[in-house]
Amino acid sequence: MVEEIRYKDINDEHYRLLLEADPSREKVESYLKQGNIYAAKIKQKLAGIMVLIPKGAKIIEIVNLSVSQEFRQKGIGTNLLQKALTLAKEKGYKTIEIGTGSTSFQQLYMYQKNGFRMESIDRNFFVKQYDQEIIENGLVLKDMVRLSQNL
Repeated sequence: MVEEIRYKDINDEHYRLLLEADPSREKVESYLKQGNIYAAKIKQKLAGIMVLIPKGAKIIEIVNLSVSQEFRQKGIGTNLLQKALTLAKEKGYKTIEIGTGSTSFQQLYMYQKNGFRMESIDRNFFVKQYDQEIIENGLVLKDMVRLSQNL
């Protein structure tokens, strides 16, 4: 079950998941305050979380999507994506966007499997935006892959 939660209700468990997808608490705080937050729960346990932010009248972006380790490969990420697509259509957006690391192989597969197409690569995004080097899948994360889907 995916439900919207308010910023003031975000707790340490939510932050733990959000910070798995984005290691900067400062950046997470910034977009939590301006976004819509959705949590997926299974038997009252937090399984996943997602944050959506409008980028104008016609575009909305998924700025954070994270699934708890114990619930991965169980369709939670897909459920959150489908919720985002449904909400975006209901609210009249024409395009939904998401960005992920070039080393985020499972995420890239899932997004494309759910209809997202690659738009661009933001070279050295993670090098410029984060003080600490990020290692993912044994590789230094440097570039962001931008994907989108027309609704």
